[in-house]
Amino acid sequence: MVAPLKRGVKLSELENKRNLMIIDHIGLPVSDYEKTKVFYQRSLKPLGITLIRTEGNTAGFGKGNKAMFWIGPRKESYYTPIHIGFFAENRIQVDEFYKAALAAGGIDNGAPGIREIYHPNYYGAFVFDPDGHNIEAVCHSPEEDK
Repeated sequence: MVAPLKRGVKLSELENKRNLMIIDHIGLPVSDYEKTKVFYQRSLKPLGITLIRTEGNTAGFGKGNKAMFWIGPRKESYYTPIHIGFFAENRIQVDEFYKAALAAGGIDNGAPGIREIYHPNYYGAFVFDPDGHNIEAVCHSPEEDK
């Protein structure tokens, strides 16, 4: 588990950490491939994340031409749900992700809002996907002036 960021962290520090992502890609086993593929197509669209490619019964999502988030059929009858946080460029994207995920069949696990336990600008929303994985969209930036 990553320790919460300290209060007073500058946005530039967060952006530098985001640019140093250590994971190239991740695969998530799912029980209903087609249903889950549609769920992620709809849920991730507000974040600018789209279906990049499919290979047989796997689907890769990402930005540009790089698929970094993959789903495919689960072979085991048991599994442990995991948590995945997707980066949002602003709070509006977090709000739109949440609405899209619920409309796509996700289950609410935390409406959009500040989570000061992590840091003062941590704005996230949480939903359970069709397999019960805790999916989050998070923005670390302060609210934009309106």
